[in-house]
Amino acid sequence: MNTAAEPAPSRQREWWLRTLAVFQSPTAVFTALRDDSREAAQARQEPITAIIFLAGMAGVLSTTIAGRLLDDPTFDGLSVAVWAFLGGAMYGLLVYWIGGALVYGGGSVLGGRWSYRQARHVLAFAAAPLVLMLILVWPVRLAVYGGDVFRSGGGDTGAGDGFFEAVALGFAGWALALLVIGMRAVHGWPLLRAVAAVAIAATPAALFVALNLLR
Repeated sequence: MNTAAEPAPSRQREWWLRTLAVFQSPTAVFTALRDDSREAAQARQEPITAIIFLAGMAGVLSTTIAGRLLDDPTFDGLSVAVWAFLGGAMYGLLVYWIGGALVYGGGSVLGGRWSYRQARHVLAFAAAPLVLMLILVWPVRLAVYGGDVFRSGGGDTGAGDGFFEAVALGFAGWALALLVIGMRAVHGWPLLRAVAAVAIAATPAALFVALNLLR
């Protein structure tokens, strides 16, 4: 057997398994991101790509724009699916690169010595709960409300809609908690320092959202 060809596929399998393990043992997964070698980065590229695309889909489906898509008579179910796929890919990539820069800056301001690539990868694995939301929550929501999810003034209002919104916020909070865990694990920091770094990274995004809400 040619052992020289073994490391790359083996490392890729390890990172696919770690992608699942991030829900149960996140600290161990994020600690492994301390290895920023080219080989390690390549081994985790496929699961990271899958996460950012699927998390991006969950993100765009949660926007107010998605809630009005079927108001346009030229849109149908297939159009919504294509929009969610393409828009999710673009949104995921945008957050990956810009959000990764913010995470990198937040960690670096407090003395973290790491690479921009490591920051992006921490952000990607922290977004894993959003993938879980897409897989587990959105099918249920569509089964309950159907196309009304993408239509203004549809049946997806009231307590039921509030429940799904609360669940979505819960998954978002889970992702934010994983980001803190990731910051702490990669740098070996105490909890408060990791929380401060994530707060610094999140401030520009929070200000942007606040300004848009005030318009």
